Amino acid sequence: MKQFECFGLDTLNECLWRNGLQIRLAPKPFAVLRYLVENPGRLITHDELMDALWPETYVQPQVLRTYMLELRKVLEDDAGQPRFIETQPKRGYRFVATVREGGNPERRATPGVVAPSALSFKLVGREDELAHLDRLAELGAGGQRQVIFVTGGAGIGKTALVDEFRRQIGNAQPTMVCCGQGVEGLGETEAYYPVREALGQLCASSDGMWVREILGRAAPAWLPANDREVGYTGGNVGRLATQRTPVDLCGALEELAQKSVLVMVFEDLHWADDSTVDLISALARRRAPAKLMVLATYRPHDRSTEHPLKTVKQDLLTHRLCAEMALAPLTKMAGRELLSRELQQEALPLGLDSFVYQHSEGNPLFAIALLQHLIGHGVLVRNATEEGEGWQQRVAFPEMELGVPDELAQLIELEIERLDAWEQRILEAGSLMKVAFPAWAVAAALGQDAAETEESCDALARRLSFVHRAGHDDLPDGTRSDFYAFGHGLYREVLYHKQSAARRAKGHTRIAERLGTMFAGREATVAREMAMHYEAAGNWQRAANALLAAARYAQERHAYSEATQLLERTLGIAENLSDNDREYVEEDAHSRLEMALASIEETRDGGTKRGQKA
Repeated sequence: MKQFECFGLDTLNECLWRNGLQIRLAPKPFAVLRYLVENPGRLITHDELMDALWPETYVQPQVLRTYMLELRKVLEDDAGQPRFIETQPKRGYRFVATVREGGNPERRATPGVVAPSALSFKLVGREDELAHLDRLAELGAGGQRQVIFVTGGAGIGKTALVDEFRRQIGNAQPTMVCCGQGVEGLGETEAYYPVREALGQLCASSDGMWVREILGRAAPAWLPANDREVGYTGGNVGRLATQRTPVDLCGALEELAQKSVLVMVFEDLHWADDSTVDLISALARRRAPAKLMVLATYRPHDRSTEHPLKTVKQDLLTHRLCAEMALAPLTKMAGRELLSRELQQEALPLGLDSFVYQHSEGNPLFAIALLQHLIGHGVLVRNATEEGEGWQQRVAFPEMELGVPDELAQLIELEIERLDAWEQRILEAGSLMKVAFPAWAVAAALGQDAAETEESCDALARRLSFVHRAGHDDLPDGTRSDFYAFGHGLYREVLYHKQSAARRAKGHTRIAERLGTMFAGREATVAREMAMHYEAAGNWQRAANALLAAARYAQERHAYSEATQLLERTLGIAENLSDNDREYVEEDAHSRLEMALASIEETRDGGTKRGQKA
């Protein structure tokens, strides 16, 4: 056991402990952390880390960045002021915490209230899904093989669901469990990588000798490299195959799945190679009885439409050879339970559950990150109360500017960076229009043809999980323009602030000008929207003029309260103008404001007199 601060790295059970509570890590992030912890204080270059964890395998350096992001969430480490993992730009990483040898951990409940850990949240709101997996497991235990695809966007809880199922089935009946993970960039170069990783776990398990004997006899080419090197082929050294064939492996797995249930988990299948997908398809289609259960998680929109995963899954569903479990966002009630479990107190600070749910939109990973963000910025503090120690708020939630938590911003940026430059520009232009954006506005911001831009938006909506088509706008000239929406407001925030101020200003100005052109002769009807874009662009004169036009239009409709708000906003913007321009705008705004207030008073007095007469 390697200990650092409140954490313990359990190399025997391959897990992390914090204050006696177990935190599960996927195999590769655990391996990265282990290598760093076992080499504290010295620089570990990117090449050294890659060679240690992926020997003789090409892996894109981006993979390390993803795992470091995950580890920093678990350790609640700040990349700017690291307590554990220090980044040396363009060189590598250094583990800076003091590491000491410790004893074996004991599972225990930590008394009092503890700060939440990013990836240790308890599973809530998935009771129906767990019950369905249990029913499928019963069928699998009876010899009816099961293939289940667990799908959903990033952070929705696919891994948490599968981990909880693995824990429960392991306690319920004799089970062999192995896990392989797709790695971004590896699918193009390494055939069967997740399968080979899973087989390596089986061979290293307590049943490893029996597993190696069956593989050596029925599918020797599938043995891990070290077993092949020592000639372990169940006594048949002469017939050791050099070519991996799915038929051999399917037969070996079916033989393994006779004595006890064999659960094979494939995480992030959207990054797996075609051969792995084909193997899962073959396992689903074979007819021999086997206590075999394949669980595959993937994000449906993270591979191109040409990737065989979509076709294979749909074909298996059509022939009832698999099941799909698409995870929806948590309900508000489940979100509240999640927060209660994280803070370890039943009564939550007033408005916390509504605030977090509004900004996380039911995504459990986002909810935990937002909760950490509130704690890290001192909005939530731990104080003594009459009932004991508990979390309380220092700022009213509706009054605070949340922003995007750093760890979520990095996660979202990783997704965005997988797109090409033009696709990113389209989404950045869409972010200028808040969460929902019409294709005509994107075209205006980019200075592109509207029809071509709409086709590009439509293609992105079909591919991406965080953008969807939401309807259409009827334009003044009688044409239509589809509009789209970001699946989560945090994506829009990241995309908006990813642009330079100059590029945002140009885009906002072009959208405002396009509005004026489309509504020529009726500009007053959209003057308020035009003012919003001119203000965002920092074009104070045009913003003030548009607000004055919007106020005049409101007065013409006898919407005096609306006119008052617009004129007060005009006076605020006028402070940014030169002396001469400000004087002109303020004179016009004050004059109209007096008229609007007088009209409101007159309307109020008229209503009072009519009431008295009645």
